[in-house]
Amino acid sequence: METQEHNKISIDTPLIEKDLHVGDIQRDGALILSVVERKEIVEEVKKQLWLAGPLICVSLLQFCLQLISLMFVGHLGELVLAGAAMATSFATVTGFSLLMGMSSALDTLCGQSYGAKQYHMLGIYLQRAVIVLLCVSIPLAFIWANTGFILQALGQDPEIAEQAGIYARSMIPTLFGYGFLQCLVRFLQTQNNVFPMMLTSGVSALFHILLCWLLVYKVGLGSPGAAIANSISYWVNCLLLALYIKFSSDFSNTWKGFSKEAFQNIPTFMRLAIPSAVMVCLEMWSFEMMVLLAGLLPNPQLETSVLSICLSTAGTIWMIPFGLSSAVSTRVSNELGAGRPQIARLAVCVVLVMAITEGLLVGVVLLLIRNVWGRAYSNETEIIKYVATMMPLLATSNFMDGLQCVLSGTVRGCGFQKIGAYINLGSYYLVGIPTAIFLAFVVHFGGKGLWTGIICALCVQVTSFLTIIVRTNWVDEARKAKERVYDSSVPVEILS
Repeated sequence: METQEHNKISIDTPLIEKDLHVGDIQRDGALILSVVERKEIVEEVKKQLWLAGPLICVSLLQFCLQLISLMFVGHLGELVLAGAAMATSFATVTGFSLLMGMSSALDTLCGQSYGAKQYHMLGIYLQRAVIVLLCVSIPLAFIWANTGFILQALGQDPEIAEQAGIYARSMIPTLFGYGFLQCLVRFLQTQNNVFPMMLTSGVSALFHILLCWLLVYKVGLGSPGAAIANSISYWVNCLLLALYIKFSSDFSNTWKGFSKEAFQNIPTFMRLAIPSAVMVCLEMWSFEMMVLLAGLLPNPQLETSVLSICLSTAGTIWMIPFGLSSAVSTRVSNELGAGRPQIARLAVCVVLVMAITEGLLVGVVLLLIRNVWGRAYSNETEIIKYVATMMPLLATSNFMDGLQCVLSGTVRGCGFQKIGAYINLGSYYLVGIPTAIFLAFVVHFGGKGLWTGIICALCVQVTSFLTIIVRTNWVDEARKAKERVYDSSVPVEILS
């Protein structure tokens, strides 16, 4: 009982109070505590910006690889571009989203191990994740190899499906490189080592431009050349990061070489990886479904074009809160692993303020450019005007999406992926999509109705995540993090 009381005091009592006499606290305690709290907040903001800035750049640069390939393919003809775009969308749904989700289990495992100073476990978790993701990529590769047949069976245009099949088959090596890269990114991110990732991603993007030009035009491979360039660029990025981890002294404690231990406790990894994948996939699939539903509306070309512009805009802007999400995931997991639950809670409060500020600023910008933004995508007056009417909805969804994004990062940092999967299932598939269908096809709001359905899903998602996080006992989560790191059910003493 005494030990428990000691633990409670050491966690819940601010450090500054331990060194003050009672009289001092009564006289100057409030002022001193205010200064200390302000200093902690400023320090937390600096740490998160230091992480989020490079991670935003990394996300944008990796996103650009697919975009650059499509730009080069676009000059080969409308049919080839349509096939490549459809293949890229199919690859995102059936491969990239799944691998990204599974790799995010490392946000919890590596982050908490690093905070607990169990550094050797980071290398073990990295190897374990790579093994699992490479194994998962094998059946996914068979799906990609049959992309053309699958798309035709789903009723897509035969010519476009054939071109998509050609592009997807050429992109199969990308699948393995992407999974490997996501594991390396998490390994570095959870150690707060993010600037090398930004550098290697920039080098890979520049190399990718040259490679696409060479393979598509000079060698004359056409659209398969762009897909092959994707694969090479991802693997180049993997190689650069792997060499950095291998030879840099920064990882002398976290990378001890290959170990048989990586093949052990794979079910433990899967218990986090599967819910993590479900969380990501359920969300990303719902947005892809909006495009399919737009094709069923009256005037499907207009609706699909406008919705695609909105999704492209939202996807680009989303990289900002995604960087904040990765940063808070690292901060929360590190602090829980280190047994500092109060700092973990502070990190969540700080990132929420940052997300709200970012959402408001971006929302204002979107509203200001609403009448001209459509011109960046089309010269058609009808499309430009329609995009302008969609921008207030886009600004609203961006604000809510930013909040859910950083809350999702908190969920990953705590290891709440299973709860997060249920929340995403209910938000998007019990609320969002049914509402979108009702507003679009019954009330006849068209594309606005579809986007309003997404906003409803985001509102439910944010409310649910906030409820979970507000009710979180951070002291208990710190104990669970310790137990997870040490793989023991024996409670471990936590010091603030």
